[in-house]
Amino acid sequence: PAEEGSARTAGRILDADFGDWLSRRAARRMSPPSVFAVVAARMALADAGLAAPGEPMPEEVDPDCAVLLSTSFGATSFTQRMLDQILGEGPESISPFLFMESVANAPAGQVAIHCRAGGANHTLCQREAGAVSAVARGAAEVAAGRAARALLGASEEMTPLLHTALDRFGALSDTPRPLDRRRDGFLPAEGSAVWLAESAEAARERGVRPRAEVRAGGGTFDPTAPVSDWGAGEGAPLVAARMRAGMERAGLDPARQRGGIGAVVSGASGARRGDRFEAAVLDHLFDGSPPPVLVPKGVVGEYGGGHRVAALLALEGRGGGAPEDFEADPEVGLSPHAGPLPAPGRVLVTSQAAGGSGAWVILDEIVDEIVDEMQDQPND
Repeated sequence: PAEEGSARTAGRILDADFGDWLSRRAARRMSPPSVFAVVAARMALADAGLAAPGEPMPEEVDPDCAVLLSTSFGATSFTQRMLDQILGEGPESISPFLFMESVANAPAGQVAIHCRAGGANHTLCQREAGAVSAVARGAAEVAAGRAARALLGASEEMTPLLHTALDRFGALSDTPRPLDRRRDGFLPAEGSAVWLAESAEAARERGVRPRAEVRAGGGTFDPTAPVSDWGAGEGAPLVAARMRAGMERAGLDPARQRGGIGAVVSGASGARRGDRFEAAVLDHLFDGSPPPVLVPKGVVGEYGGGHRVAALLALEGRGGGAPEDFEADPEVGLSPHAGPLPAPGRVLVTSQAAGGSGAWVILDEIVDEIVDEMQDQPND
């Protein structure tokens, strides 16, 4: 039972029928995070013209397709069921079926099996930074030629036990207010978001219109952060300097014309210290004058990668504004953009995690000339 003043809200997927994407029979063998990841990966392949709903994947394994998935907690429901068996009937009663899905890398393995991805398979555990880190690292794998294609995603489930544990730590809120003076926690969520990364040439050959170009990306670390919290701010200049160096290697200079960045999709979620640190990093990166900042985690919640989906929408000019009752926090010194935002052309996606990890990616809009050239290609 919920205690007085505790959070009671979470973004969950209940009684979903994924129909053509995954049969109920196959889904019964998997934990919720694996189901979410497989369905999202198949949707990504279909969006890229490499699969179709209702049709099985080809039997041939694609040795050039890598998988990079992030998770913060793994399959907590299966782990709980396994522990119930141990405590109720002893260790000999453990179901191998449950054990295989209780490990953090189970979703990435299931994606490889169901999507015939025979390349490198990675699971990232970087908390709030994992979903963005998967994009940065996966795009680097493709750019370096270590993979021709890569499925990049995040997958998470939210169970009553996990929700209770996070709430006992004071992390949750029923009304998330990113960057707001009254913020008191984030909205936990479950689900999965998966992108397919490949070279522009490969997309052109199939006549497929890419949704964005990954211009640059990388990881950061705040050495001042405690194990399970954000730093007080002393590490913000170090994180910003690391991001600036990565952008400069890609030919971008955030100190001049903001590096052409038209908007920032921030990982601010309503976490009190997390938002303050995120704002401090952006302040140092842009010398006190950041582009318009969007905070989608106030709607999509934390975990599951919804923040990345919002970044694509923002790149297409479908970014949302701040709530009308927003109250600025003098300690943060950053307010989310209010009102509609035209297509910015270039978006910086950031996320700073408790424990010190951080990740960032710059997404560029695909220019019309490239799209027109691709549409003129014969589609075999």
